[in-house]
Amino acid sequence: MIMTSPIPRSPAGRAALSLLGLACAFGPLGAQAPAQYDAEVRALMARPAVRSALAHIEATDAETMADLRELTQIPAPPFLEGERGQAFLAKLREVGVDSAWVDEVGNVIGLRRGTGTGRVLALAGHLDTVFPPETDVTIRERGDTLFAPGVADDTRGLAAVLAVLRAMNEESIRTEADVLFIGNVGEEGLGDLRGVKHLFREGGPGIDAFVSVDNAGSGGITHMGLGSHRYRVTFEGPGGHSWGDFGQANPVHAMGRAIAYFEDEADPYTRQAPYETSYNVGRIGGGTSVNAIPFESWMEVDMRSEGVETLAAVDEIFQRAMQRALVDENALRRQGPRLTVKVELVGDRPSGEIPEDHPFVQQAAAVTRSLGRRPTFGRSSTDANVPISMGIPAITIGGGGESSGSHSPDEWFRNEDGPLGVQIILLIVLAEAGVAEAS
Repeated sequence: MIMTSPIPRSPAGRAALSLLGLACAFGPLGAQAPAQYDAEVRALMARPAVRSALAHIEATDAETMADLRELTQIPAPPFLEGERGQAFLAKLREVGVDSAWVDEVGNVIGLRRGTGTGRVLALAGHLDTVFPPETDVTIRERGDTLFAPGVADDTRGLAAVLAVLRAMNEESIRTEADVLFIGNVGEEGLGDLRGVKHLFREGGPGIDAFVSVDNAGSGGITHMGLGSHRYRVTFEGPGGHSWGDFGQANPVHAMGRAIAYFEDEADPYTRQAPYETSYNVGRIGGGTSVNAIPFESWMEVDMRSEGVETLAAVDEIFQRAMQRALVDENALRRQGPRLTVKVELVGDRPSGEIPEDHPFVQQAAAVTRSLGRRPTFGRSSTDANVPISMGIPAITIGGGGESSGSHSPDEWFRNEDGPLGVQIILLIVLAEAGVAEAS
């Protein structure tokens, strides 16, 4: 697998990459022109069983929406996906797979065996949402729109995965490759892609290609992973009374310095960095009272970049700022012990790219065109980051329909062309897994 670098900001860099892409068009990865992929997809769609499966998706859309409603109303914050996972497992078994199980970290996996080529394709939606367990996830319906936290991201993905399985079973479509139907844990927040990292571990199920269904929409193809580092920083000291212990080193003061030092250096760097790079202090806390010197102060920090080197560079700036703040705050203390700082990595999402002219990406684009949608290509932080970073063909696509307000209490989903999104997923699966001649 050839991996390209992220798209650079500079005109010279973009021009060089364009020439590289032109050269690749005549190499192994670009052996076929888009028209040839379109022809292959048309031939796939001409098969009677495939045509029937596409029609089945439309005819059973009410079942897909029932799955969406049921699963949405089961809370599933990161690390607490078990109840929703069990419901998804029951549905896999009800629809029909050769075997189904929950792995060591909580991923729910259903195996549908192929004809024995030895290849494995995974189709996955993530079980978790960003919302804490006390969140009210009851669906509210207004007209044709469903409102509920997590209704689109990513309960729609789970419902779409089940709909594809249902259509394949109903029309007895046998694939050449084995297909894993997965509800994985840990995509959101501090889940840190733990479910997919476990799937692609040494000794895992040996997945050769991966399709992540995340949120709604039809036509977007994410083939580039946005890398990120996330930290929890804790400054600790003895604490004390704001008057009686004045002069002790203050963890909150140190935290303020740390944030200022970080931004002072990170801002100019990210403005001129060769790849898009961001940083954010997302949460902060500490202290017990307005008249008490805190015994600790903590914050959670997110850094992202399209480039591996630029992510490493902004991380170095961050590390330097934390240590500088510790030294400077300790230098100001008039009494008491020194502060300490703990910098804990709580999230490490790898980056990478599958070239746009790779057969897997072009195949997905041809499927999208075949159903009347214009494919668009992009970069994001999704479950596909992990296989992409390993050179394994992987994309993230939507589950159909329309949505907005992801990660907010006002998240909504509307089933506008919902079946179309599921049909796109089905054809991508069949194009990659291969349809056995008997089907």
